[in-house]
Amino acid sequence: MVEPQGSVTRVEVGGRTLKLTSLEKLLYPSTETTKGEVLNYYATVAPILLPHMASRPVTRVRWPHGVIGDSFFEKNVPSGVPSWIERVTIDAVTYPLVPDLPTLTYLVNLNSLEFHVPQWTVDDDGERQNPNRLVIDLDPGKPADLHECGQVAPHLREPLGGLGLELFPVTSGSKGMQLYASLGWDLTSDQVRDLAQQLAQEMTAKHPDLVLWKMTKSLRPGKIFLDWSQNVAAKTTISPYSLRGRDLPCVAAPRTWAEVEAGAADRGAVEQVMLEDMLDRLGPGGIDEGGRLLADLL
Repeated sequence: MVEPQGSVTRVEVGGRTLKLTSLEKLLYPSTETTKGEVLNYYATVAPILLPHMASRPVTRVRWPHGVIGDSFFEKNVPSGVPSWIERVTIDAVTYPLVPDLPTLTYLVNLNSLEFHVPQWTVDDDGERQNPNRLVIDLDPGKPADLHECGQVAPHLREPLGGLGLELFPVTSGSKGMQLYASLGWDLTSDQVRDLAQQLAQEMTAKHPDLVLWKMTKSLRPGKIFLDWSQNVAAKTTISPYSLRGRDLPCVAAPRTWAEVEAGAADRGAVEQVMLEDMLDRLGPGGIDEGGRLLADLL
């Protein structure tokens, strides 16, 4: 039940009463996308998004005045949160956990557009576990874009496949693409980082005109930087299905390898996925119906 009260709307979400504010606020002015529409997006994708954030400390990026205003990263649980918000303390920082729709809705109502998580989880006692996934971030330096990302991604698929790791591509909603692989908690974050760094170095040696493993920005134009460092325990990556705080309301969207290959063959054939298109992809008959593209990553 929804009960409007001026600029405040009281809603019942999963048995919790929440006060949603300024639903008419334009968070993405270029597309006239309102806060209410952003809340609706997250409510719709929650059954698919939440498993990818489960048991992971969540860092948010908040845009109090929409994407044309300033933003800030927020790790700590914000002041004044209700007692039912689950939390975990890691290295003196108390993060929220986001296991359910009420928590997600509460955080989105604070104008949190982006949700970032590490590659590791915590156990029931709040202790950090070894990572259960590997990620390699393909970051294109202009004028490179998803076309070059699509050319590089298959080169990474083969050696990791030789290790028994299946790669799952996700266009980031920003510039590039992430490649994920599921792990079995038997490697430490340092070991996973070393594996990803070694792979990035090997790819740079084989494809020096296209790939870069060093972080030096002056070397990046026209190349794909393979960011292995997001496997460091202290680092986070945008969660699959999260919105991005860019001019357009794009989403970190799982892709098929057929899409990646099409983008490699034809510049412009693959673009970042916008909010409305993501809902279509997840719907009945959609290419990612029910979140099936990343089901084996969980």
